[in-house]
This record gives sequence, structure tokens and C-alpha cells, in this order.
Amino acid sequence: MASFENLLVELDAETGIQTITLNRPTKLNALNAATITEIGQAMQQALNDKAVRGIILTGSGDKAFVAGADIAELAAIPSEALARRASEQGQEVFCMIEESSKPVIAAVNGFALGGGCELAMACHMRIASDTARFGQPEVNLGLIPGYGGTQRLAQLIGKGKALELLLTADMVKADEALRLGLVNHVVPAAELLTFTRTLLSRILTKAPLALSLCIDSVNALYSDTRHGYQVEANAFGQCFASNDFKEGTQAFLEKRPAAFKGN
Repeated sequence: MASFENLLVELDAETGIQTITLNRPTKLNALNAATITEIGQAMQQALNDKAVRGIILTGSGDKAFVAGADIAELAAIPSEALARRASEQGQEVFCMIEESSKPVIAAVNGFALGGGCELAMACHMRIASDTARFGQPEVNLGLIPGYGGTQRLAQLIGKGKALELLLTADMVKADEALRLGLVNHVVPAAELLTFTRTLLSRILTKAPLALSLCIDSVNALYSDTRHGYQVEANAFGQCFASNDFKEGTQAFLEKRPAAFKGN
């Protein structure tokens, strides 16, 4: 397993859960270009490793998941073209997370602002501690979100409320994020990782191929080039032809737990 300067990566061999922890505590885990690159590398490694079955993304410390982008680095970008490329590179990494064939859950342990909110939204689910705070404050800097935030926020909470949060730069507390549909669950801070691991472990008892195809079919809804219903029908057929389907139906009929193998 590769080592990283700005991430801690730990695999639980028993459960197959890999935890990727953003580890820049003196910067409140702010995203710089190097960290975004490392997230992409860690995700690619996880996707290629058969021992990894699911992924948790979280931040180090108890103050921040990711408090935003590294403002000093942003301010030093010398041209519009390079700024656009930085945005595209971040989008590529965050789309890799969104399109991951393995379930990815964000365990949001504090501030998730700017790029941090965008990173959390790229994950398939978000579990927030009761101390978490969410927001897209980019307009305070004369910017807009650059890593997919304008798109995913509207998908998750609707156009009107997304525009309100984007245009006011307001921060929302965890309970409000839950009400809006931005997060799936809110739990006490001390229970965040335990709850997230338990949820992911429960998901990982299901058929791996079916999990992957559920993710892909839902993502197809938001694609301009794919027809979601057709993607779903194709995926249904693919599942039907799988050994996991045979095992799942046989286990159901025999009233025993299924032993899925992902094929």
C-alpha cells in the first residue's frame, strides 16, 4: 500500500473497509493540489485492490472534515487557464469517487466547507457528527465552487435551496443538513466512525455486483449521455446472469445467509 504525505490510509482486512483520513490538522485538512492528487491516487489504489470492499473518507482531528481549499495556493494561481485546469483536475478526482464501483461513505467529523462540502457530496452517502457544519462560502472570495459543488448541491437538496446556500454563503448545522437531505444521518461525534463502519459493514453483506450496478444506475440519472432506465434494464439483466443472483435466490429458498462472491 502506497504511503501519502497528506492522507492516512488504513485497511481493515477482516471487513474489507478502507479508511482514508485527510491529515493536515494544522490547516484544518484544507485541500491543496497535492492532497487532491493523493485522494485520486488512494481511490485508484482502493478500486484496484480486491481486498478493499468499501471506503470511508474522513478528516483528522475533531474540528474539521475539510475546512475548504487552501486559499493561499488558490490566490497564487497565475492565470484563468490554470485556474480552469485546477477546477477540472478536482472534478476528475471527485467524479472518480462518485463513480466508484465500491461504496464510499463520508464520515463528516466537523467543518465541511467549500471543497470539503464538495468532497463529502461526491461520496455515495454522508454521515455527520452533531458538530459538523456544511457550506459553500466561495462567493465571499469572489469565486464559485470548482469541484462540482454547484451541480451536486442542487441534485441533493434542490435548485432553490442550493442557490440560497451558494449565494448567501450561509453555513448549516448538522441537523439542518439532515432536514435538507444533504446528509443521511447525524450521530454524536464520539459515535461517528463506529456508526459509519457499522452501516458500511451492513451494506457489504450484499452482493458486490448488485451494489456496483445500483451505484452506476443511480448515477446514470444525472448523465447527459446515458439513458437511466436503459442502464437499469441492462444492469438488471447483468445481475440475472450472475452467480451472485443464483446464490442469492438459492440462499433465500434455503433460508440461509447468502455467500456472495461478486461475480
